[in-house]
Amino acid sequence: MEGIRGGPREAARDPQLFEDFYRRHVDATTSFVARRVADPHTVADLTAEIFLAVLDSAHTYRPSRGSERAWLYGIARNVVSSERRRVARESERDRRISGRRLLEPDDIARLEDKLDAESPGRRALAALERLPAGERAVLELIAVDQLTVSEAAGALGITQVTARVRLHRARRSMRGAAGGPTDGPLGTSLSYVTGGTGGEA
Repeated sequence: MEGIRGGPREAARDPQLFEDFYRRHVDATTSFVARRVADPHTVADLTAEIFLAVLDSAHTYRPSRGSERAWLYGIARNVVSSERRRVARESERDRRISGRRLLEPDDIARLEDKLDAESPGRRALAALERLPAGERAVLELIAVDQLTVSEAAGALGITQVTARVRLHRARRSMRGAAGGPTDGPLGTSLSYVTGGTGGEA
């Protein structure tokens, strides 16, 4: 569906095209956030914030640099990172909760199902924390988010060669970390990211 009328630039100017764009990408975007956040309210809020950011960033999309999804994941990474920095600065949990919008019970149930489905991804991302930031970013987009090397490179604003080098180093490091027993949650997570998932083209 990439390249059809209603890409980011057009969607930012036309409410109907934006709705089409939203419907085209909302499930993948929600999954992206659910792999990184364990609270349904925050998943809902950040997903909405990502699509608001699309309106401000639509002029930056270049089809030659990658797919809509890769571009959208680049925005999503920035939004999630900003949220993490915000939470780290706040000392009281009540302040984090007070500004959240209320969700209907059905919304919470749906997002909790999504969180359950994405729990292997969250465990895998936790295992990646020991890697250097650049290598971690490439590996998580390819092994966890299922982007290709070229799409990950586009999302991160680096060349494909750089992305492949970082991917190789990251997988080598993670295979070393997985050298012990591979049963249990950590072993499963390491297998999840060190396998040959994604990474082509």
